[in-house]
Amino acid sequence: MIRTDDMDTGALLDRAAAYADDHDVDAVCVASTSGETGAAAVEYFGDELVVVGHSYGFDETNEQELDADHVEAIEAAGGDVFVGPMAFSNVGSAIAERDGYATHEVIADVLRLFGQGTKVAVECPLMACDAGLVDSGSRVLSIGGTGSGADTALLVEAANTRDLFDARVLDVIAKPGDAENLIYW
Repeated sequence: MIRTDDMDTGALLDRAAAYADDHDVDAVCVASTSGETGAAAVEYFGDELVVVGHSYGFDETNEQELDADHVEAIEAAGGDVFVGPMAFSNVGSAIAERDGYATHEVIADVLRLFGQGTKVAVECPLMACDAGLVDSGSRVLSIGGTGSGADTALLVEAANTRDLFDARVLDVIAKPGDAENLIYW
């Protein structure tokens, strides 16, 4: 595992691509809000790539945050783009606002103990699986981040959201950390 608090997205993608070359990976998921990280990742992963963006209306009503030029570049290289509800958000958030409690928030918050990128990297294969873009049980190299760019890479066994507890984090390739508390695998 590598520390990524001093690493840029390109360096993380280099590391993730090298990992994919050396390991049995069925697909690659990359979270991308604007599409910039997804467009960078397509250079590494081509038609193995699924870029997962926010649903329409996530930030502003009826608006999509993915830049059309980035989407075009991803699709031209054979990658897929998925936009839809986040597995640990949306409907559950509406219930929580009304009733004050939702289990999906507990799951998301526990994953965030390892970093926001970990929560995202677990969530993306679930969403891609629900969309039929990766198969349940497949080994997915999943890349997420905190804010902008990518800072986390995990190998995840994919599952549908309804089968959340069948998903598995198989390997930690990179995550944020600090020098005093960093563990290398």
